[in-house]
Amino acid sequence: MDCVVFKINAYTMSQNLLNRITRKPDICHGKPTIRGLRYPVDTMLDLLASDMSIDEILADYPDLEREDLLACLEYAAQLSRTKKSQKIVR
Repeated sequence: MDCVVFKINAYTMSQNLLNRITRKPDICHGKPTIRGLRYPVDTMLDLLASDMSIDEILADYPDLEREDLLACLEYAAQLSRTKKSQKIVR
């Protein structure tokens, strides 16, 4: 029974984090951003991938919160879960 509760709580936490990611055509050309601010998700992921810590990023971007960066990671995780891949022929 504890396993079921954990999965429900993890799903709820995931959805709450993903609510922080927004897409608006008039902000950053419609790219996914954090809370409608002009901080693109891909930029934050690049910073994390470059070995910056969450605390370092938060120091450089005072408008952001820890949960915003966790939301970026959750967004990337969701995108990587593909149901089907298809070769693109050029």
